[in-house]
Amino acid sequence: MKELPIGVYTFENLITGNMLYIDKTEYIYNLVKPAQGVYFLSRPRRFGKSLLVSTLASLFAGRRDLFEGLWITEQTDYEFEPYAVLQFDFSKIKIKTARQLEQYLKERVEQLAHEFGVTLNYSNYSSRFAELIEKIGQTQKVVILIDEYDKPLLDNFDNPEQDEMKETMKGFYGVIKGSDAYLRFVLLTGVTKFARVSIFSDLNNLDDLTMDRAYAEMLGITQAELEDYFADRIDQLAKAKQISRDALLERIKIWYDGYRFTTKESYVYNPFSTLLLFKKQEFFPHWFVTGTPTFLIKLIQRGRISFHKLYEDVKVSERNFATYRLDKLKPLPLLLQTGYLTIKDVHGNDFNRRYSLNYPNFEVKHAFLFSVLDEFSNLEVSGEGYLYELIDCLREGDLEGMFEYLNVFFATVPYDLHIKNEKYYQTIFYSVFQLIGLQIEAEVKTNKGRIDAVVETTDSIYIFEFKLFGSAEEALTQIKEKNYAQKYLKHGKQILLVGVEFDRQEKNIGDWLVEKGN
Repeated sequence: MKELPIGVYTFENLITGNMLYIDKTEYIYNLVKPAQGVYFLSRPRRFGKSLLVSTLASLFAGRRDLFEGLWITEQTDYEFEPYAVLQFDFSKIKIKTARQLEQYLKERVEQLAHEFGVTLNYSNYSSRFAELIEKIGQTQKVVILIDEYDKPLLDNFDNPEQDEMKETMKGFYGVIKGSDAYLRFVLLTGVTKFARVSIFSDLNNLDDLTMDRAYAEMLGITQAELEDYFADRIDQLAKAKQISRDALLERIKIWYDGYRFTTKESYVYNPFSTLLLFKKQEFFPHWFVTGTPTFLIKLIQRGRISFHKLYEDVKVSERNFATYRLDKLKPLPLLLQTGYLTIKDVHGNDFNRRYSLNYPNFEVKHAFLFSVLDEFSNLEVSGEGYLYELIDCLREGDLEGMFEYLNVFFATVPYDLHIKNEKYYQTIFYSVFQLIGLQIEAEVKTNKGRIDAVVETTDSIYIFEFKLFGSAEEALTQIKEKNYAQKYLKHGKQILLVGVEFDRQEKNIGDWLVEKGN
């Protein structure tokens, strides 16, 4: 078995190091086949964007030797003509001010000028960039590859200088369109797609591949690729876990599959987590723990995202993805692009298309819920222990014990979050009950929010109604009047109806009542 390319994002190092490469060169060939192209591609972090950029850099450098045996050399007559490749990688830098960003751009342009033996006369960063392209372009066509273009903006989500940084980037990217006569190919990658009316207003000739059906599977691992390229490792891991191959494949699918980026009904696995699964031979939220989604937590805290909707099938119109402005962030498209939500279904037609969004898989849902719970309850790692105690109480039918443990989560909400902010308690409630459902391997079922939570154990089904502005009696009455238990009568289990009152004075669970529902 070839070595797994963990942490290797340079195509040349991967190939010369005899590491595993999932052949995506058919997509790459289709991308570079036209005589000229200016493209943009958004995908979540650690999803293969940097490797794609590096692969294109090797391709346009004319390195046919690195592509021997791959689809592009076996199935096409691509000539591997060398071009001048100008590469920018924003993932490697930390920028806090517009001045620092300008300095980086100026220094990188100077490095490239030195590499190509070009002397630059202008002092302004954007003018120097234009001069570099023009002088190189007089003798050979230029390729521009820009990786993680938006990292300076995401790193400075709350920085007052973000507007100045945006203007700096706008001026820099505007050079590209004005240099069209000298260009062979341009690709910008990033996590988010900010609208052309802001950063890309001067680069309005971009062909956006983000939701292009033809490139739905260019990044990520398809089911066929998983079973082909990892066949030996699948057998090895199944043996280590002492389960069948089919059972292991199903578990891998639940944990790491489920990403869909276009209207095409095709799903891909998270490549970073999948590689680490086979290396570590353990199921773990590998992708999620590599970066805390602090901007996401802030959006929830500010009320920009209704937390309980994050686990429902949220529907958004296609218009939400058409314009994407940094100064008017739309949370749901942002969650889709960053990989915390994904497309689960597409409704309507070309004139009225809507997307159903949901968590892509167990890894993201489980890890995200724990992250939110830690942030809002202030329990940190110990919160997981309390959660398991709460689950044990539910399994044993000990509701009194369950509410004692649930109170622990509410009691730890920091004092400065108490003031008229009921959403913090809703967030804790929803995240706890979602995690309960995941931990006991039975989905917490909801019906567009009308039932707060349904938790199914081996012997019982619990139907919860939670009142922030009402009594436990009112909550229980609502369950009975709306006949929430009816759909569960054929399950053959004990049904328990639980009405819960939240005490706003004590900032905790107040009264609760329980009745049998069958």
